Amino acid sequence: MKFTNKIYVAGHRGLVGSAIVKKLEALGHTNIITRTSSELDLRNQVAVNRFFEEEKPDFVFLAAAKVGGIVANNTYRGEFIYENMMIQNNVIHASYINKVQKLLFLGSTCIYPKLAPQPMPEDCLLTDTLEYTNEPYAIAKIAGIKMCESYNIQYGTNFISVMPTNLYGPNDNFDLEKSHVLPALIRKAHLGKCLQKGNWDAINADFNQNPIEGVSGANSQEEILNILAKYGVSLNAKGKVSIEIWGSGKPMREFLWSEEMADACVYIMGKVDFKDTITDTNDIRNTHINIGTGKEISIRQLAETIQNKVGFNGELVFNADKPDGTMRKLTDVSKLHSLGWQHKVELDEGIDRMYKWYLKG
Repeated sequence: MKFTNKIYVAGHRGLVGSAIVKKLEALGHTNIITRTSSELDLRNQVAVNRFFEEEKPDFVFLAAAKVGGIVANNTYRGEFIYENMMIQNNVIHASYINKVQKLLFLGSTCIYPKLAPQPMPEDCLLTDTLEYTNEPYAIAKIAGIKMCESYNIQYGTNFISVMPTNLYGPNDNFDLEKSHVLPALIRKAHLGKCLQKGNWDAINADFNQNPIEGVSGANSQEEILNILAKYGVSLNAKGKVSIEIWGSGKPMREFLWSEEMADACVYIMGKVDFKDTITDTNDIRNTHINIGTGKEISIRQLAETIQNKVGFNGELVFNADKPDGTMRKLTDVSKLHSLGWQHKVELDEGIDRMYKWYLKG
């Protein structure tokens, strides 16, 4: 990419999109196009086509998506498959029509089978049944991969798909109804610590920053305690605070700092072409690239690490009646390493950074 190229980052306010914009700006790129969802509804094909016709971007980072944790994925199944497929279909097709030089499509490692080999190589895609709780989202992302591959094969486009592991970092979603496990645990541990200390100023400030189901710091303490209890942060009659965590705590997960994901994306956009991802010219498939650390930690260990980092000394309660999801989701990052990129920020450091960012509001 040249500094004069016009670069469109779809989803620039999200976890990865905002980090990509920050990375591009740090490198000296100034011709970056962004649109909020209110300015451009990517589910609207007419609006997307008009935008591409007017702007004619040279490069596209497709980081826009409807995302969420296990609860949101399982609850809003129709929304997750419909909205994600509409977004990616519109942007990928408009990129082809308007001769975009290169597009990077961001998916997720939930595309792999529930019982995939560990670590998960790219070629295990579509070899077995998906995890039920996020199946609609996974199917949408698989469709995106196949759309990029198919357009490359038929039309000669240069569209690359990358599959990040679990991400966390600045601008993460701390909504307890829809957030992923790591930011949710950080917020719960923070609120639990504040409850233990009776620090209602901090609790009210937190709720004003991120209301839960319409409950803000302006609500009564009773209303705040009730909504916290609903989401697993409970204060008992003896003043003890506990945090409920879905599942047994045994599932293993891999986490990558979002700014490193952005670094990998910009690296691949600049140095990797679709042809570099092909291993068999007679059977072109599984050309996507896993992006991760290749390291894993149990949910229990993660919760205990966050508990220590935040300074919450209450009880962690694992509710084994709730679903665990896939037991392991470790990425095989050998393809990524062979292409010349690997991570640097370890989880311990990342959690420190994440909590400090959260406290700044």
